[in-house]
Amino acid sequence: MDIIQSIFQYILDMGAPVFVPLIMIVVGLVVRMKFKDAFSSGLTLGVAFIGMSLIIGFMMGSIGPAAEQFVKNTGIKLNAIDGGWTAMAALAWAWPLAFLMFPLQIGINLIMLAIKQTNTLNVDLWNVWGKILTAVIVVAVSKSMVLAFIVAAIQMIVELKMADINQKQIQKLTQIPGVTSTHSMTLFGVLLYPINRLLDFVPGMNKHVDANWLKQKLGVFAENHIMGFIIAALIGIFARLSIPEILTLGVQGAAPLTLFPMISKLFMQALSPLSDATSEFMKRRFKGREFHIGLDWPIMAGCNEVWVTTIILIPIMLGLAVILPGNNVLPFAGIINLSVAVPALIVTGGNLLRMIVLGIITTPVFLYVATNIAPIVTDLAKTTKSVDVPSGQMITWSTIEYPDFRFIFARAANGEILWILGALIWIGLFILYYKGMKNRNNKLDKEDEGLGRIA
Repeated sequence: MDIIQSIFQYILDMGAPVFVPLIMIVVGLVVRMKFKDAFSSGLTLGVAFIGMSLIIGFMMGSIGPAAEQFVKNTGIKLNAIDGGWTAMAALAWAWPLAFLMFPLQIGINLIMLAIKQTNTLNVDLWNVWGKILTAVIVVAVSKSMVLAFIVAAIQMIVELKMADINQKQIQKLTQIPGVTSTHSMTLFGVLLYPINRLLDFVPGMNKHVDANWLKQKLGVFAENHIMGFIIAALIGIFARLSIPEILTLGVQGAAPLTLFPMISKLFMQALSPLSDATSEFMKRRFKGREFHIGLDWPIMAGCNEVWVTTIILIPIMLGLAVILPGNNVLPFAGIINLSVAVPALIVTGGNLLRMIVLGIITTPVFLYVATNIAPIVTDLAKTTKSVDVPSGQMITWSTIEYPDFRFIFARAANGEILWILGALIWIGLFILYYKGMKNRNNKLDKEDEGLGRIA
């Protein structure tokens, strides 16, 4: 078993920018792409991941300190440090049984493909760490290793079903055919969907406001770089920075919003040939079935609405962190809340106004779950020695992905009646989401048929 664990660890140490492209090259060769084409697509995908990581890292590194200074200026003492996803990933991989998640995820995917319960081939194996973190939290709460793997398996099944039902919407948003996202952060859409439906009855919320609409109405002020500059500069003002520091922060905020659309083109360049080859291969062998490649969330990074939403939510999250009673989390490393922006993009079909409203409404969910799990995560960090936690403080993740699912199912696994009921309600909301998105897909199909007849 130690040998198997060492092999998995060796591969994982390469990192997602190497690990995922290698898998994609193998997939390309299996579906009969020429080696040079498969290698080129895989390498381009790796470059896209590197570019996206660099920009997000730069964004957090520049805006994060200003955000932290803003909270310090309030005089509020928050002793749960936000370690972001990297600290949680380190904690997850330190779990002795972490490597068993790989065969479990692959096995579930293959079984569901064989019995026609999914049309998605999940190649985003790097993000198996998310399922490991879920299992680690369940073990910490329930003390049951078996229930930890059961909850992780439920997560794997649901994320494949989400990938299936979200595919048409993701393709419409990204213009990349044959791909979908199997990242589990889409699970938060289960909670966002009914709230989004309620917004149908709020005056003014039925207008589709996206980045293009803003450009038409606001002109140059809706350009990515201008919006990035203005919002980042405002954060600098709230943090009481000097004028040179505010201007510098403004330019640093403008840079990512300018570069993200450029990086997204690399994903399209890498994935389109792979998608076409995979589609043709599957059509020859499985007539009547349509297959999709499941990938990480950055395939949607070219949608400007994601980044405008995350930046606007920064001062809102900081303000709520200060005023919410019972919150103990100082947002820092996880201050860019992609965990709400990405599922909100899918749920709203890219409606920026609704994305921001959904983000505001659900931000307390992230902060309270992060506060609740801080003692658990801190204890695990100290036990595994995977993350260094300063004395007298705790560590957590302010924008923990799919906080509702993790919190509810961990408590349910502990046998708490209230949360068992909560888990059943969550499953009911998932069914509601699935049916709602299926109806939306049917409308998209009818629109496509209409356009085909006109052409």
